[in-house]
Amino acid sequence: MRKFKGELLLFASAFLFAASGIPAKLLLAQDLSAFRLTQVRCLGAFVLLVTFLLIKNRRSLLMTKKEIPFLLAYGIIGFALVQSAYFFAISRMELSIALVVEFTAPIWITFYVRYIQKRHVASTMWWAIALAFIGLTLVAQIYRGMTVDGLGFVVALIDAFALAAYFLMGEHGVKTRSSTSLTTYGFGVATLFWFFVLPVWNFPFAIFTQQIPLSGISDSTLPGWMLLTYMILAGTIVPYLCVLNGIRFISASQASLIGMLEPVIAGFFAWFALSEQLAPIQILGGAIVLAGIYLAERSRQASHNAIN
Repeated sequence: MRKFKGELLLFASAFLFAASGIPAKLLLAQDLSAFRLTQVRCLGAFVLLVTFLLIKNRRSLLMTKKEIPFLLAYGIIGFALVQSAYFFAISRMELSIALVVEFTAPIWITFYVRYIQKRHVASTMWWAIALAFIGLTLVAQIYRGMTVDGLGFVVALIDAFALAAYFLMGEHGVKTRSSTSLTTYGFGVATLFWFFVLPVWNFPFAIFTQQIPLSGISDSTLPGWMLLTYMILAGTIVPYLCVLNGIRFISASQASLIGMLEPVIAGFFAWFALSEQLAPIQILGGAIVLAGIYLAERSRQASHNAIN
């Protein structure tokens, strides 16, 4: 199992991120904007993580002046922009479509690695990306001609570029800093960013006590603070740490490709929790995504063996 530690961590992050889509949709249906949801998510995660490090390993929070520009860019792009763009996109268009656009990130990473960094990319990786992307379009059923919100599509595409940058910067950051401290700084910078963009004193605090209907899941309700707590812990801190720990063992391009599992898993969550039916073509699409990930993993293993 240790041989596939990176892959298992990335699978876990995809699973948890996919599961968080349901409470996110429930919260966005109330008087909470995509940007406010991002703000409270970042603030909650930062408070918990920095408290943990201050108790357990405060030395890991030390930084040099040279790191400041990188940490600022990492927090704003990889945390504030990725999350807010995602929430904004799913508030204006179907979750599956937004995720398909967002998870074109591996394509942009591969282009960056090949044409900007001038590094070799195995031909099988291109086939893996093509398979995974085809599978995602089947899962989203784009062929049915669904009308896509123009602004939502543009923001989802921006999110894809931001997600690609997040994986690449994370791959660089974990070489010199622990995953926990890097994640803490990411959320800290994002929290500071949202503090200036959206003053905390204007936050709709009523959302914490508001009873949120679990539409499609049951006839009951849950207070907003419970859904937000889930978003902060299981939907934010744990999956982000899984990603950063995972890319210690595999490349950013491989990690982002495994992330393509998220829309597939989200579809199954919607089927299980929201009673949404999966068409046979969507199940086929999920299988194709898995085939693409398998091909990418074979490519990685072949490259690793060749180097050794």
